[in-house]
Amino acid sequence: MFDATIDYIKELYGNPAFVGLHEPRFAGNEKQYVADCIDSTFVSSVGKYVDRFEQMVEEFTGCAKVVACVNGTNSLHLALTLVGVEQDDEVLTQALTFIATANAISYCVAIPIFLDVDKDTMGLSPDAVRAFLEKNGEKRGEFTYNKTTGRRIKACVPMHTFGHAVRMDELIDVCAEYNISVVEDAAESLGSYYKGKHTGTIAEIGILSFNGNKTITTGGGGMLLFKDKALGMHAKHLTTQAKLPHRWEFAHDEIGYNYRMPNLNAALGCAQMEQLPLFLEKKKELAQLYRLFFEKQNIQFVTAPEHSDSNYWLNAVILNDIKERDAFLAVTNDNGVMTRPIWRLMNRLPMFTRCQTDDLVNSIWLEERVVNIPSSVRL
Repeated sequence: MFDATIDYIKELYGNPAFVGLHEPRFAGNEKQYVADCIDSTFVSSVGKYVDRFEQMVEEFTGCAKVVACVNGTNSLHLALTLVGVEQDDEVLTQALTFIATANAISYCVAIPIFLDVDKDTMGLSPDAVRAFLEKNGEKRGEFTYNKTTGRRIKACVPMHTFGHAVRMDELIDVCAEYNISVVEDAAESLGSYYKGKHTGTIAEIGILSFNGNKTITTGGGGMLLFKDKALGMHAKHLTTQAKLPHRWEFAHDEIGYNYRMPNLNAALGCAQMEQLPLFLEKKKELAQLYRLFFEKQNIQFVTAPEHSDSNYWLNAVILNDIKERDAFLAVTNDNGVMTRPIWRLMNRLPMFTRCQTDDLVNSIWLEERVVNIPSSVRL
């Protein structure tokens, strides 16, 4: 069972003994830039590569300002802080997501509400958000409160699953009706577009991740994306411990964070950004090969929604049920092809079991069937 799939994936990657899920590719100036950074001695948070990396991402995404951070999770934490999420506020998000989304909400001492996803995007459903707010939302003055809990609903965090864009226009419209801020978790979607706009640039603030398994990597790293340049400059100030510029004085004007990306990581990022167009081209070629192959196997391959130009960060298939999913996972991993199930729903984790949810019908269906398959760039 699934022998043809194992053979095909191994053949795609040159028949190695083991095929990883998403390995980084270093085929450009990575060693040169990192060595230059070391030689300069500016390996921490100050240096030319941080500035250059931010500029490259600004130009690629088309946003007004970006701020490099240590990782995507603290980027999301700071984004939520910037839109005014406070202790005991509630934040709408999806149950089907990587835990960083829920953890960042918890860092604000806020409470996540886990809602359903759309099957085609696997991301937060605007219909589910509207249904929840119509049933539970109550406008009081300039804010919306949860009639069940009495807490303020301050923000909404959609996540672009595997690089497939959420229906952002509809989501932003419904949140605007209830004066709820939207922060885009675009951690997985560098190089993905929604109706011609780069993901992470559609809401007020978005975030990216450059973890080792992402489309490009800085080893560990993240980034904040802003429409408003002034807000982005304020974020930059906060990531540097809110230190006021001075040649020798240590003066700080608000609570800040040590969320700065080191120059050493940014050097790697600059070299990776130079190769990003090639990486995206190769990932789309791989997705097309997979689509054609799995059609012949009568296995559903996940393709980009109609409104999305996806980066196909992690390719995925949908099996018939949880029994077939588990059989697929066992056989592939036993035979040197790394595959992984989609995440366990956040409300099933012990720290989030008391959080409010809707029926999560699509989320449960996908949790029982979706498997990620090797998606490393083939050079």
